[in-house]
This record gives sequence, structure tokens and C-alpha cells, in this order.
Amino acid sequence: MDVYLIIGNPGTRKASIIRSLTGCFNRSLRDIQLQGVRNPLRFYARVGTIQEKNTTIEEFVAEVRRTRCEAVICCLAPEASPTDPERCPDAKAYVSGFKAVGWRIKAVAVLGQNGGGLRAANLRQYPLAPVAPINATAREIRAQFGWL
Repeated sequence: MDVYLIIGNPGTRKASIIRSLTGCFNRSLRDIQLQGVRNPLRFYARVGTIQEKNTTIEEFVAEVRRTRCEAVICCLAPEASPTDPERCPDAKAYVSGFKAVGWRIKAVAVLGQNGGGLRAANLRQYPLAPVAPINATAREIRAQFGWL
């Protein structure tokens, strides 16, 4: 499973970016064309930060597996849920959990200043995302992700 992540604090417009990239309102399957790939990839797009929706790593993995998709795009908060930090930990713990089940982190876009200490070669920060036009930020992320 290929994973594309949008990470940011509340108010950094994570959900708006996912909606702009995928056309998905809440959660849905979408075909997305990648650069250099002949056929589109079947994505599961989930709008809304996983921790804010009180979804554990295991629950999210099971949710994605039920869709029989090839890739996923989702939002994570950099910090653990303030109401249930054990159940819904920080972004680094989710990334570790995804990797533990064999998922590949293809790209990470950090909106704003806080990436939760996550480090990755394929991570790019968008510090002006909370104030820049959504379409401009989405265009840059689309290019980072290698999407047409």
C-alpha cells in the first residue's frame, strides 16, 4: 500500500487540500493518474484528521483494507489527540504503525510549521499553506506527489 500524507495543526487547511486534490468530500475511492504510470491508481481518500476522528492505527488500516485500493491519502495531526493520546497517538506513531504493516510512505506534505518531528526524504513543508490560496498549495503538493 502506498501512502500519501498531509500533516498539520488545526486550521492549516488539511481537509481543503485533500478535497482539492481528490474531489472527495469525506471518504471515497478515487482514480488518480500518476506521472509516468500508464493506468490510474485506485486511491482511498479520507478527509479529516485521523486522530480527530478518534480512529486508531489498527482501525484505519482495517478501514483501508476493506476498500481494496492500491494507495491512500489521509490527514494526520502532528501531535497525539489531547482527549485520548494512547488511543490516537502522534503522526510519528501512525507512520510507524503503517510501516509495520508493510505500507510505503510515498510522500509527506506538512502544512504550516509543525511536522511533529517527523523526518523523511520525501517530506516537504509548506509553511504558507494556512494563508496561501488553496489551489496554489494543492498545485505544489500535486507536483510533489507526482500526480497529474
